[in-house]
Amino acid sequence: MKAVHFGAGNIGRGFVGLLLHEAGYEVVFADVADALIDQLASTPGYEVHEVGEEPAVKTVDNYRALNSRSQEEEVVAEIASAEIVTTAVGPNVLKFLAPVIARAIAQRDAASAPLQVMACENAINATDLLRREVEQVYDGADLPARAVFANTAVDRIVPNQAEGQGLDVTVETFFEWVIDRTPFAGRAPEIPGATYVDDLAPYIERKLFTVNTGHASAAYFGYAAGVDKIADAMADEGIAGKVRAVLDETKQLLVSKHGFDEAEQEAYVQKILRRFTNQHLPDTVVRVGRAPLRKLSRHERFVGPAAELAEQGVHPAALLEAMRAALTFTAQDDPEVAALAEILASQAPDQATTSITGLEADHPLYVPVRDLIAQHAPGHHPA
Repeated sequence: MKAVHFGAGNIGRGFVGLLLHEAGYEVVFADVADALIDQLASTPGYEVHEVGEEPAVKTVDNYRALNSRSQEEEVVAEIASAEIVTTAVGPNVLKFLAPVIARAIAQRDAASAPLQVMACENAINATDLLRREVEQVYDGADLPARAVFANTAVDRIVPNQAEGQGLDVTVETFFEWVIDRTPFAGRAPEIPGATYVDDLAPYIERKLFTVNTGHASAAYFGYAAGVDKIADAMADEGIAGKVRAVLDETKQLLVSKHGFDEAEQEAYVQKILRRFTNQHLPDTVVRVGRAPLRKLSRHERFVGPAAELAEQGVHPAALLEAMRAALTFTAQDDPEVAALAEILASQAPDQATTSITGLEADHPLYVPVRDLIAQHAPGHHPA
């Protein structure tokens, strides 16, 4: 069995590539980074160091590596004879992979099983995006018979790697790879550690409104308190209590909206909170807090759940407190910090509320958020 994986970075080697290797696939890494591909091609194996609860070291071998820019024809040939294609390149890069994947699908033996394509990106329904890009360049009407596209949700924290570590990757022990089983029509690939579900949407929101909301909350509360690292922020009882309150609110929403068992969701929350305290993951509050404008947008980790709670008649006090902290966040060389400051300085609170959060004036969350934003307008002096 063979899998072609686009993206040989830390996530590609330490998460997707590792699980495919453990599932028995020969993994062909494809990437445009010349030095990285050369190193992979000349090295028989690398180690994945899992740190945290139940740490382990795993070896990945039986792989090959190709430069998808200078060896495009070889990549096409590999995909044409593979069972699986996966990606971990960033959603904005998927459009550049589509022509190569489309050509390879057209070259596959018509009698072979459909190619199984999964984009493992930190974006909602990224595989749908890749499929649409492939459809635009595929020549023929038989794409549905030749390829299966399945959305996934992926979650694993990979910290900045130590200098001189080479191909070895340090990752947290926890991971989650949730895959929509419905496109496979009963022939989903066997990947130990992957979870197959009939409806991916609840799991995407559970991850976004627990992991991402909690991580960003710890960053913004930690930054406001002058703490440098996420783990140190979570060691502070006051900050940890604020993060816990935020996740209590998102838990309430997830249980009521998607029917998650409350005890199961509480166990998930506890697991996530333990992940944030992992001292082996030197994540800083500045790195996690970057891009505050995106994180404060309408369907993201704060406004998204807070808006739905407000629509249910619930006042999301903890989420609003996290948004307040986000409005005070600064980081050098972060264009979104500068853009947010410009909005706060140049727009009246009503206009700034819609510009930042996408909330309209008739939404029940609008006034509480507008009041927060008004407090951060230049010249505001608290009573």
